[in-house]
Amino acid sequence: MRKFIFIIILLFTSKAFCHTSHYEGIKKIELDVIRNGEVIGYSNYFFEHKEKNMTVKNYTKFKVELLGITVFSISSEATEKYENDKLIQFKSTTFQNDKEKYVNLNYDKSVKKFIIDGSSYKGEASLDCIIGNWWNHKIFKASKQISPLSGSIKEQIVTFIGKEKININNKEYLAEHFKLKSKDENLSEDKKLNFDIWYNPENNLIIKVSYSKMGNWEYRLKNFE
Repeated sequence: MRKFIFIIILLFTSKAFCHTSHYEGIKKIELDVIRNGEVIGYSNYFFEHKEKNMTVKNYTKFKVELLGITVFSISSEATEKYENDKLIQFKSTTFQNDKEKYVNLNYDKSVKKFIIDGSSYKGEASLDCIIGNWWNHKIFKASKQISPLSGSIKEQIVTFIGKEKININNKEYLAEHFKLKSKDENLSEDKKLNFDIWYNPENNLIIKVSYSKMGNWEYRLKNFE
């Protein structure tokens, strides 16, 4: 099957848009976090709609244990706010192995850019960036993503692999399979983006994400309303 490589440069009219209208009927998306075949936590998104505004709240929590001892853990809370389909604010607080990370992002109308105060980056970001999360299918059309944990910015390349049948919780989907990788091959392995993503175009939901980093990981759709 032919592969189409998207090194996406968004047009001005699509910058910072997430097509919130695609999610008007969505109240929540629940994802299981799975490592080496075992459910170890969750990443859940809750949606609030009011006229042309949308707020998305995310709660993510998981831990990796070895012989009953926690060797890696994440506990994170985040809020995204959109007005007229545009991202205007993102805030998150994350504890990774008890080390605090954070992001405070706001849209500045005067310069038409995002202003980021993050634990890994402080400065401006162009509107062709998107928050790197697993609810917004516009991540496939973005040229850069902002870390929801620390605010760092990475350029990305998205490859369309093809359509595949995939079974999630005893339900079969005809999904679109994408590969998302860092554009910069010189990044250290622990900093690189390298994800396989399966997307269901019928309901605009990402139903599975997989990657390998100290084990085989999945974010898998559990439920949505």
